[in-house]
Amino acid sequence: MAEVSSALQEEKVPLKSRIWVSAGDASCAFLQTIIGGGALTYYYTRVMGLHPDLAGWVWIIFGIWNSVNDPLLGYIADRTRSKIGRRRPYIRYGAPIFALSFMLLFFGIPGILNLQWALFAQMLLGLFIYDTLYTAIATSLYLMPYEMAISNKARSSVFIWKIIFSVFSMALPPVLMLAIQPGPGQDPTVFRWTMAGVGAGLCAIIFASTYFYEEKHYQQDEEQPGFVKSVLESFKNIPFIVFLVSSFTVIYVSTGLQQGILYYFDELRIPQAPVFAGLGVGIIGGIFLWVNLRERIGLKRCLMAWLGIFALGCFLMLPFGYSVWGAVASFVFIGVGFAGGLYLIPLMNGDVIDFDEKRTGLRREGMYAGINSFMTKPAISLAQAAFITIIGWFNYSQFLPKGMQPESAHTGIILGWMLIPGLLLTLSLASMLWYPLAGAAWDKTKKELADLHAAKEKAYLETLGFKAD
Repeated sequence: MAEVSSALQEEKVPLKSRIWVSAGDASCAFLQTIIGGGALTYYYTRVMGLHPDLAGWVWIIFGIWNSVNDPLLGYIADRTRSKIGRRRPYIRYGAPIFALSFMLLFFGIPGILNLQWALFAQMLLGLFIYDTLYTAIATSLYLMPYEMAISNKARSSVFIWKIIFSVFSMALPPVLMLAIQPGPGQDPTVFRWTMAGVGAGLCAIIFASTYFYEEKHYQQDEEQPGFVKSVLESFKNIPFIVFLVSSFTVIYVSTGLQQGILYYFDELRIPQAPVFAGLGVGIIGGIFLWVNLRERIGLKRCLMAWLGIFALGCFLMLPFGYSVWGAVASFVFIGVGFAGGLYLIPLMNGDVIDFDEKRTGLRREGMYAGINSFMTKPAISLAQAAFITIIGWFNYSQFLPKGMQPESAHTGIILGWMLIPGLLLTLSLASMLWYPLAGAAWDKTKKELADLHAAKEKAYLETLGFKAD
């Protein structure tokens, strides 16, 4: 054993692997930000002419499948056996179909452009196909760091790059949409071909990325619990229930904010640059704030502060969003909120899974990812449907050119954009009172789990000839 130990080396993930898996993940998220962030609804109602009520029903019906397919596909992927691993086949071979499904969502089918039922069917079926591929690819990319490395130190080196890339996948799609999104009566040709180019280019990155990282194949041989048992056991985890409240809220708020911004800048004539500058300041400052604050006050208190600040930003927009400086100030707080969701929610998720491991003795990241999506994906549909319903109550007309809506519609846009997110964030803040993973007892549990993981990692790494952290 001494001879083996002397030859051990530290486990590392190559830089090219960290960059490519992060680029693939960000490319997938970029496309989803366009689809789930409101651009598709805007396009079908404002450009293609689909009635907003029918668009709302598309998202409601689609939400059912959107919830079911996540745990189902996650369960199937966990049991996949192939020479290139459990996750990479879905990423590599799904990427070309994913690109095609994204592009076809934006191209009109000859002969149906004025038929409401046909537009309804195109949007609904297109979303079904698109999201099935998105779920298979995005879930695999989300779990890939756990498949690429065993040690926590090596995995962390991947997460850092994923966070860096994720900033671009969140910030750039709204800017792109505001620059090229056509309005009623405008020629959508350039927009359609731009979407085709974006879809093809980003899916090429997703496809190519699979040649620059590998999975640890030993995990394919691990015994997996049954589907029903895994689901039921997960819902016995009380911290996970609290986590789902915040996770649902983050998905709803992110979707609603990205959707509303298209309508807001169309109608209220607020200059975009200062508002996006305020958002950027908030995001950058928020990352530094939460990283430092977590060390000082702990994760639970940090989560509560984050939810409070995020809610404040939304509520400030209700009275002050009609002026440029009011919007800028509000979006600084909203940017801090976005940064918190990016950094704190994954940490909360990790603690919840750690707690489950303490209870069950099993490490079940894949099942938790699937159930989380099952419970939170409906937020995307609800946010889309709620916004277009609310603005309709305030006399918003889908057929009027940009900048021609009545004053009442301006009020509807801001209310539909910010009120429900603010209320959900407040509810999430209240739910944190029941979150138990904090304090000395939890710190002790974390220490015990860390020691257990270290022992397991050391034993396995040494069988591969690597030095443990």
